[in-house]
Formats: sequence, C-alpha cells, structure tokens
Amino acid sequence: QVQLVESGGGSVQAGGSLSLSCAATGNTGSIKCMGWFRQAPGQEREGIGFIYLGSGNSGLTPSVKGRFTISQNNAKNTIYLQMNILNPEDTAMYSCAAVPTSVPCPGISAASYTYWGQGTQVSVST
Repeated sequence: QVQLVESGGGSVQAGGSLSLSCAATGNTGSIKCMGWFRQAPGQEREGIGFIYLGSGNSGLTPSVKGRFTISQNNAKNTIYLQMNILNPEDTAMYSCAAVPTSVPCPGISAASYTYWGQGTQVSVST
C-alpha cells in the first residue's frame, strides 16, 4: 500500500504563486508514475500533469503549460507542483495520485490511478 499526502494549498491573489507537495509513504518502491489533478465545485476532475519517478520525465495539460511545473525529489519520495501566474479559474481541490509499476503510466487519465491523496485546497481571488 502507498499513502499520499498533499500540502501547500492556500489562498492567493490572482497573479500569485503556490507550491504544492505530495509525499508518498509506505511501499513507495512499488510506484513509478504520479499525477496531479484538480476538481472545482460542480466540475469534473481535471488532469494537470504527470511525472515518471526516477527519470523525471513529465507532461502537463495545455491549459497550465508555461505556468505550472512538476518536479520530484526521489530521496524524499515527494513530487511538487509549482504554480505561477494563478488566476481564479485555478481555484480547486488539488490531489495527487500514483500507479504501481505493473500499470502503464496513465498520464492525466484519472480513472487509471490506484492511490490518491486527500487533496489540498487552492483558492485564487481577484
């Protein structure tokens, strides 16, 4: 089993930045790909990006490219989501997820992820 805990959410004004963290504990050697997702009230969950643990290869959905960055710290079993130039449309609950090594990395397809964190709220005001 793997447990994921997000942190770093909060409230920020438009144009500001936030950095989210997702720490994995438990059988971390069994996971190879992690993703970031968000869900605003009344909307479907949206995939933001993913990262291959180890290689660091990553991908981002077009709507956040140029503003968001995904990175990792393998020694800490942690991935990060650096969010810049935030706008009110970025307001959502942000969650991280992971898949075991036996599953191909699903990219930003939420349905295929096995492990999920509880989420951290990000609120952007005008």
